[in-house]
Amino acid sequence: MINELHIDQTLANPDVDLTDQVVLITGASRGVGAAAADFAAVAGADVVINYRSKERRAQAVADSVRAHGRTATLVKADLTNAEEVAAMVADIETAHGRLDVLILNASGGLEKDVPEDYSMILNRDAQVGLVKAALPLMHAGSVLVFVTSHLAHYYGEKPVMESYETVAAGKKAGEESLRAMMPDLAARGIRFAIVSGDLIDGTITPKLLDRMTPGVIDQRREEAGWLPTTEDFAASIVLAAGRNDLEHGAVVYVGSTEW
Repeated sequence: MINELHIDQTLANPDVDLTDQVVLITGASRGVGAAAADFAAVAGADVVINYRSKERRAQAVADSVRAHGRTATLVKADLTNAEEVAAMVADIETAHGRLDVLILNASGGLEKDVPEDYSMILNRDAQVGLVKAALPLMHAGSVLVFVTSHLAHYYGEKPVMESYETVAAGKKAGEESLRAMMPDLAARGIRFAIVSGDLIDGTITPKLLDRMTPGVIDQRREEAGWLPTTEDFAASIVLAAGRNDLEHGAVVYVGSTEW
């Protein structure tokens, strides 16, 4: 069994079998979540696409999933709203009756006009709340995947740029809170995996960071030698969902962890 997996080059295909599995991906209307939905469909999964507000984008992701011959279910829910999360879980139960893979991809904290503690609300509290709400649909053999960044995963151990610190603190707290649930998950036969990425070329968060600290992406690319793309990161997430040789609590590192 593998406790750590390091991916430091382009990953064109996750090469896993998710045939007929029901996979919920949060924040799947664009970026990494949308690409992960496509990779999951190619691997044979029926995909539940969670989105907060971008219905047209979510519909395009659903169309792509269906083009691969798989079922796509759209579920609108703000993860910070417990009532909407409960309704989303009820919709999944009605449509599928179970949940085989839950990918916690949605995150935030750099948005304007949000509460000061929004990062903790979304990146910690909402993640734990969704897992607890979804547990009745999960079963022995199900998989939970938490998506994070190196800056958050190593928060408190390695330096983090000031503009990202609030997000890093929230994501780190979310990871630790989910790790605290590992004994209960193990008792249920649910495998937990973490996927941590370097700055991801082309995604919204690095773009926002680059606006706040111009040149940060180019500087990191030069330091690391390679930055994963949206597709590389998405493929790694689906890989973590389908690799049953990963230990409970294993971490998949995408891109260099040195800085």
